[in-house]
Amino acid sequence: MSERTAATRFAPERFTAFADAVIAIAMTLLILPLLESVTDAAAQGLGTAEFLRETSGQLLSFALSFVLIAAFWMEHHRTYREVSAITPALLWINVAWLLTIVWLPVPTAMLGQMPTDAAQAAVYIGTLIVTQMVTLVAKLYLLRHPDLTDIPAEALRRGVAGDAAAGILFVIALVVAAWVHPIGYAGLLLLVLVGPLQRWLLRLRR
Repeated sequence: MSERTAATRFAPERFTAFADAVIAIAMTLLILPLLESVTDAAAQGLGTAEFLRETSGQLLSFALSFVLIAAFWMEHHRTYREVSAITPALLWINVAWLLTIVWLPVPTAMLGQMPTDAAQAAVYIGTLIVTQMVTLVAKLYLLRHPDLTDIPAEALRRGVAGDAAAGILFVIALVVAAWVHPIGYAGLLLLVLVGPLQRWLLRLRR
């Protein structure tokens, strides 16, 4: 590796610390609409049971997005703990990934407070699809630049298959949420099938 190439690379420790901080802030922002709802409920004289009943949609959307961001973060952590250097291209891929994470509290608030419609589903699940696809792009980049990571190529290919499987299931969940209203966002439960679909995609590749 030339001195010029080395100079354009970034320390992975600072990058992961920055990413962790951004993710932590995004997860914290998810709770803010509920805090405002507590204030409104107190002003209206609502009891605890009434508050929980009236904000059940907000509570569910908060829990759903919190779990999803946590899952994205865990996958991100598993990948980048083995990365030895961050190139400008990889950095910008991750900036795009962080943008989707930071944006997610907005559609989460929409999901918890506004009537469900196809546009809302497109914004919320569409954000998740973009997050998943950027995750996939990052792993494909690492596959093309094995000098940046200690992750074996086969493990990265399994990760790519897993990301592709999750992306496919997110798209199906979007169709369900947008046009099968009685089921709605329950279509996201399809994500439990990521493992079987990942194994099928790997067999298909071979």
